[in-house]
Amino acid sequence: MNQSFSAFAWRMTALHMITYFIAGILAVNLMDYETLFRSGGLEHYMHPTDTPMVALGPGLQWIRGLIFALVLWPFRDTILSENRGWLKLWGLFVGLGILATFGPALGSVDGLIYTKIPMAIQTQALPELIIQSLLLSAGLWWWYKYPRKWITIVSIVLVALIVFMSIAGYQFLQMQPQ
Repeated sequence: MNQSFSAFAWRMTALHMITYFIAGILAVNLMDYETLFRSGGLEHYMHPTDTPMVALGPGLQWIRGLIFALVLWPFRDTILSENRGWLKLWGLFVGLGILATFGPALGSVDGLIYTKIPMAIQTQALPELIIQSLLLSAGLWWWYKYPRKWITIVSIVLVALIVFMSIAGYQFLQMQPQ
């Protein structure tokens, strides 16, 4: 598959930011992260949802998106050219990025072994992670199979909105009395 690194990096980064934002908004609202992050051992592990850094988080996801692009660039042909390339990418994300991380992340094997956080609490975030990684994998594959200029335009607008909202949320929460 013929593409430039900059195009690949943009698509990976934009899709990561957009799917991260969508999955995060759904999870915060449907899974009551506000309460979850303030209890069950997570109060020592996660910032509360109403802190400035959490508001800034979606706008900083370009960093992770760029890391994904750098790491996956050598494997792009397998991911993008094969009919089930998205499934292979999703398997990588789930296997290495969620279940078998190199540290004790929530929901990972090491998280279950080495942290004091109960399994029930650790696994509550798994639906968000599974859905976001699925949307990212399938979305990247689809964008290459069916490239359209309007998708690029929409991605630019959405990424700009995510960055703007993250900065605005950060500034708003910075002004709030502690």
